[in-house]
Amino acid sequence: MFKRYSFLFLAIPFSASAQNNNENYVQYVKPIIGTQRMGHTFPGATVPFGMVQLSPDTDTIPYEMNGRYNPDVYKYCAGYQYDDKTIVGFSHTHFNGTGHSDLGDFLIMPTVGALQLNPGTAVNPASGFRSPFSHDNETAEADYYKVKLDKYNILAELTATTRAGFHQYTFPKSDSAHIILDLMSGIYNYEDKNIWTYLRIENDTLVTGFRQTNGWGRTRYLYFAMSFSKPFVAYGNKDFSKQQVYRGFWRRWDQSKNFPEIAGRQIRAYFDFKTDEGEKIKIKFALSPVSTNNALMNLKAEAPGWDFDAVRNAGQQQWQHELSKIAIQSKTKEEKINFYTAMYHAFINPTTYMDVDGSYRGLDQNIHKADGFTNYTTFSLWDTYRALHPLLNIIQPKRNADMISSMLAHYNQSAEHMLPVWSNSANENWCMTGYHSVPVIAEAIVDGNTQGFDANKALDACIATSSNRNYDGLNYYLDKGYIPIDKNGTGVSTTLEYAFDDWSLAQAAKKLGRMDVYNEYMKRSENFKNVFDSSVHFMRPRLSDGGFRKEFDVLTTNGQGFIEGNAWNYSLYVPHQPEQLITMMGGRKRFAEHLDSLFTMHLPDKFFAETEDITRDGIIGNYVHGNEPSHHVAYLYNFAGVPWKTQERVRMILQKQYHTGPDGLGGNDDCGQMSAWYIFTTLGFYPVAPGSGEYALGSPAIDDAVLQLENGKTLEVQAINQSDKNVYVKKVLLNDKPLDRLYITYHEIMNGGKLVFYMSEKK
Repeated sequence: MFKRYSFLFLAIPFSASAQNNNENYVQYVKPIIGTQRMGHTFPGATVPFGMVQLSPDTDTIPYEMNGRYNPDVYKYCAGYQYDDKTIVGFSHTHFNGTGHSDLGDFLIMPTVGALQLNPGTAVNPASGFRSPFSHDNETAEADYYKVKLDKYNILAELTATTRAGFHQYTFPKSDSAHIILDLMSGIYNYEDKNIWTYLRIENDTLVTGFRQTNGWGRTRYLYFAMSFSKPFVAYGNKDFSKQQVYRGFWRRWDQSKNFPEIAGRQIRAYFDFKTDEGEKIKIKFALSPVSTNNALMNLKAEAPGWDFDAVRNAGQQQWQHELSKIAIQSKTKEEKINFYTAMYHAFINPTTYMDVDGSYRGLDQNIHKADGFTNYTTFSLWDTYRALHPLLNIIQPKRNADMISSMLAHYNQSAEHMLPVWSNSANENWCMTGYHSVPVIAEAIVDGNTQGFDANKALDACIATSSNRNYDGLNYYLDKGYIPIDKNGTGVSTTLEYAFDDWSLAQAAKKLGRMDVYNEYMKRSENFKNVFDSSVHFMRPRLSDGGFRKEFDVLTTNGQGFIEGNAWNYSLYVPHQPEQLITMMGGRKRFAEHLDSLFTMHLPDKFFAETEDITRDGIIGNYVHGNEPSHHVAYLYNFAGVPWKTQERVRMILQKQYHTGPDGLGGNDDCGQMSAWYIFTTLGFYPVAPGSGEYALGSPAIDDAVLQLENGKTLEVQAINQSDKNVYVKKVLLNDKPLDRLYITYHEIMNGGKLVFYMSEKK
């Protein structure tokens, strides 16, 4: 049993183990983890928080077939599926671990022989330019990817800087070598996704251009500058668009071959070379959200030379710097692989979204300059507010503050006067529910990490976002205290999410001394009670007339008022008031038994058959670790007075949901959230309610960890006598003094020191 002791915090000096740490952490990163089945990660090259994610795409599944959504496309959110046998090419932008997608910009494929400008099919790769490959000839490391393209006997190698991809292709001897640049390819593609593309031949080694797409981001521009290490001998393109009604007088030119510019919707270009045996053709491909001139500026600034290995080494040094912020000691190499791959995945998103001079395209489609901060995009906030941003607030506080500055810039440019919900590339896509920028901002304010932004103006943006009556049932929430199921299909879960977001906003208001706002939002945060049916002890869909809907199934994820979850999952989503929830559910004993049932019951497949983001991979009993709403649940045993069950459950989840194989993630990594859960839980604490300034204690799964903090201090976490059997915590010392509670605070972490868990195999 976890016992209570008195507590006193003392600062200790920088640890010797941290000072002498020279271990190579890049060696433990295995980007292939999560590329099979549900993880939706990509194996290619990127630097920490980079704009470029240069990675192979293994198929060209369309988003729609015969006018209907094609469910097979879901496998390709990151462009790559481990079970595939062919590679279509290498594109420059990818999401990490999402459950919806876009991007896949500017696909490049090297070939030899007869020129083919169609990708062909997986069952018949000879019908197009795609190539079979083998995992035996594939290497994936931090900022380095290598594979042999069997069809062409070409060795492909990829690395990247923040804003540029660097390709190196080793060719056989050939008089007909080609580099294909596919401007029409993309992820979650459909015929009308490409609005326009433009290509300009500047000289025989430099090509520039852009493309505008209408996908998840409906008004998205991306510019490029493409530089070859060797002059091409000829070039051309094919426009696969439907015949245009009006073509102007461009028909006077043959634009298909050796013509210096081309524009259209569906273009594939090619560049011809003659190669000797073993000759390397290198390509540097820089991106910009602003212009081709800026793409060229980014290229010259970040990759001025042609030394591929130097760029790779520099990128891996960037990863080493970030990974060394947590130095762990573990019993097995597999544990280090899981931990540092989780850190790698956690430090991919959000992504840099500005040129080297600070310029970027804003949400208003005008060009802006980031003043005093790095502008970021790719905010999957329904996922990442739970653990990723709390992790960044500890390990990357300056970056996290810059991300909030980016959110505030988004707000200032928003026609709807809203903070980001799910945004990418100067576009809001409104995916998922809640307004979860609010807890990210609130947590930073509560923790005092407001470097670079005005906390009161940030709170004003939170208030405006949470007051927009036109947004996703907020009018009903404000008027009734809940969202009726007959007015909004996710009314129950959205009510619960708004209630938590409102609570976090209240904490920020209290920190800033704005007690009128605090009182208003604390009252709003109680709205979770309005969708709780005490007769069945579950959150339940409620109608506009005030009554609960009679038709109700606590197991199904479909049509019950919840998004990506069922009543069992969401009835536990009151992270800001767990004691109140426990009382509502009948007290500690009954609540603990309820949690036991969640983890041990069997959920038949039919109950999640219509929900893409929930599969058997991520389920333990009826606990869905593969999707985010349950990520705090195992820690609720702490509040029920049986913390040993938290310790038992979190260690079980670590074992069952994470491993070093390509299918080593039980669900979408969701821009680092699954990985952040792993990092926190492995260290022995977790942010149940971001904005509280508290982290619930669990059961550390490594022997020792040293966190290097940006303020120059370190926190060392030790787990004495921990093992797969010794998962129970007997006592905890913080700086040699017993800790008398089941949490540690943000300020205790950031003040540095030593946190020691004493472990046992007995409860």
